[in-house]
Amino acid sequence: MVIFFKALPIGNSPQLVVRWRLLLVSVILSFSHGVIAGSADDTLSLESAIERTLSQNPRLRVFEFRDEALRGQADTAALNPPLEIGADIENINGTGSLTGINGAELTISLSSVIELGDKRQARVAAVGARRGQLDAERQIDALDLLGEVTRRYIGVLVAQEKLSLAQDAESLARETIQSVETRAAAAATPDAEVLRAQAALSQAELLVSAEQNQLSYARVALSALWGDTEPDFELVSGDLFQVEQQSGFEELFARVQQNPFIEAFAHEERLREAELRLARTQSESDLRWSVGARRLQENSDMALVAGFSIPLFTAERNRGAERSAVAAREEVGVRREAALINLHSQLFNAFQNRQQAITTINTLQTNTIPLLDQALSETRAAYESGRYSYLEWVAARQELLNARATLIDAAAAALSYGAEIEQLTAEPLLSPLDQTN
Repeated sequence: MVIFFKALPIGNSPQLVVRWRLLLVSVILSFSHGVIAGSADDTLSLESAIERTLSQNPRLRVFEFRDEALRGQADTAALNPPLEIGADIENINGTGSLTGINGAELTISLSSVIELGDKRQARVAAVGARRGQLDAERQIDALDLLGEVTRRYIGVLVAQEKLSLAQDAESLARETIQSVETRAAAAATPDAEVLRAQAALSQAELLVSAEQNQLSYARVALSALWGDTEPDFELVSGDLFQVEQQSGFEELFARVQQNPFIEAFAHEERLREAELRLARTQSESDLRWSVGARRLQENSDMALVAGFSIPLFTAERNRGAERSAVAAREEVGVRREAALINLHSQLFNAFQNRQQAITTINTLQTNTIPLLDQALSETRAAYESGRYSYLEWVAARQELLNARATLIDAAAAALSYGAEIEQLTAEPLLSPLDQTN
């Protein structure tokens, strides 16, 4: 089984919609090789789980509001400096000839700032870079969310298999009671063995009950991703033991470097570069101007007034901000290198553990379980003929059940580590051609 992760970017362009549909088809085909395509009303498919989660989980919806907030910031950043109107009155309530308002001067002025150094363009570019980073963050969150859907889906598959195994164990316990009672009736075995067989059945029934509860919890945990507290499905479709081989480690690690998490550093670097350009524009002094009319109360004359001002030593005062912006930009590259090292370790761990799980599955399916199944049949026949004891029969039965439980755990590990690898690489483990063959 192969699970394909790919995040949805912000926006709904036709190319992106078509791309996402193709990727979703890859998920469906690779998960169960057609098992999921047609599911019963009470059986949930991975396709349906993904669609419900992407459409109803609030984790991705918050990006709509964040994007709208950045649109508002972009509108604000594109504005020119405001015009200001002012009024000044001078020479009032003085002494002598300036008593009262006799010598008053009233000035009405209009003023603003002329931005120099392309500050407006730099502000707009910085907000645009923030939107690009938001797009990357959404892809990362979508990737994480799809990974969580798959992990919980696998959890339901595992719970189903464990319940099936517990039910098989219960059936074997009932068959054991019948055989033991038959031998006890013929005085071929003590009555104590009947009691022990009945106790074993009671324990098997308890295990079935526990696995039913675990399945219920797994179903609720999965449906919680789209906000349902009462699941409307009983089972999920898929083959827990359909595990495919994977590409080599070096090829997988090459894909990791295209992971949205790594690509997000490129978006962040562009943002920091835009912020650095914006910081550098602040080294250019703006020109403040004003123009107006002045009326002299003493003789009722009117005159135009004009003025301008430019801050001095702006570049020197802005050097600290520039240094901070440069440091923030350089930090991104270092964090990217650290992230790649961490992802290399995560990928190697998942790769090795998945390989070991696949080896375990193959060994159990081809050798261990068939041998134990045959051994159980022969041990039962030997017990019923009086050649083996009850304990030997129970031991053979338990060995088979333990091997099947180990097989379930190994399959769950292989699928979980496979899902982790695909989340790290943001690609399927097999090419589309391999999946269809």
